[in-house]
Amino acid sequence: MNQKKLMAAIERFHIRQRETPDAIKEAVAERRERIAYYQSFSEEKLLAMSEDEFYEYISQLWAMVIWGNKKYIVDKIIADNGFSNVKKQLAVLIFGSGDIAKRWDDFLKKIKGMGAATISELLSYHDPHKYMIFNGATVKALEYLEVPDLPKYNYQYSGKRFVHVCEIGKKIAAEMKTAGIDDTTLLAVDYLLWDEMPPANEISPSPVTVSPAAETDKRQNQNSLHDEIKQKIVDIGVLLGFESRPEVKIAPGAKVDVVWEVKIGNMGKAIYVFEVQSSGSIDSLILNLLRAQSNAAVQAIVAVSTMEQIEKIKRELPTDAIDRKKLKLWDFSDVEMVHDALSKAHASINKLALVPDGFCR
Repeated sequence: MNQKKLMAAIERFHIRQRETPDAIKEAVAERRERIAYYQSFSEEKLLAMSEDEFYEYISQLWAMVIWGNKKYIVDKIIADNGFSNVKKQLAVLIFGSGDIAKRWDDFLKKIKGMGAATISELLSYHDPHKYMIFNGATVKALEYLEVPDLPKYNYQYSGKRFVHVCEIGKKIAAEMKTAGIDDTTLLAVDYLLWDEMPPANEISPSPVTVSPAAETDKRQNQNSLHDEIKQKIVDIGVLLGFESRPEVKIAPGAKVDVVWEVKIGNMGKAIYVFEVQSSGSIDSLILNLLRAQSNAAVQAIVAVSTMEQIEKIKRELPTDAIDRKKLKLWDFSDVEMVHDALSKAHASINKLALVPDGFCR
């Protein structure tokens, strides 16, 4: 970690505290209110909560701010996992006595729709001296501080890396305490990282060298990368207002990765098909694209992959079989960029509360 950059950020944070005491008091009060709310849930209370209580429990998280219709997201978590199972796994994650890295990894394997940002925030409220919020903004700030072994893709937000980030957070908290800052919970560290590090779009690519182990991890997790990109395409569709679903049978023998649908009055619907290809043979991708284009409602078929794989797709696609007007090619990095930009835009707009929450429900 770059100690010089850290101490400069802490000094800026300390100065701002002295210059804007009312704003700092408001932020501290908000943190305490959130901690009090989430700590009011014992294991028994969590397991006994109703679906409406679960909605309130999840919808208040900062991780949910990008979603205008939070009820839709919460209902999907329940539908995809089963309500009893969600509560059971949350109880194990938050109140379990086993190693937190294992509890973290187990939860992410067993529950869909609740990722690192959500569960780390819940953990941070239940024990703000022990657990750190672990999301993209945290990673960008720590990259600026030249912290090594940080995740690049969501599937790399493992329990081991969560523990690593929490330890870094504790070191930052110790430096804040030495500098005379009163609140040194890891939630306060999160405020420091958020407020005093350059914003993500001003941070140049991380100077930290990716370790060979990280590259091996990436090669060994192509399925995880495939699932991550697929989920981001689903999220982009939802944010754009489509009915967006994964794993859809679009034609006889053709089950595609993602479908965006939009109804056109009472005339029918337009469909956009996405197939994600992370590595290896493109034969199955070509076959699915060929079958998908037979559905008359399909307006576009999109092959999503790395630039290297996209060039391979261009070379190997049968020119006389695929409708070139319908075929689109989308690079992984562009998917990441669009997802990030849309998430930030929706988060900013949703903070304005232009649509009352009741309307969304």
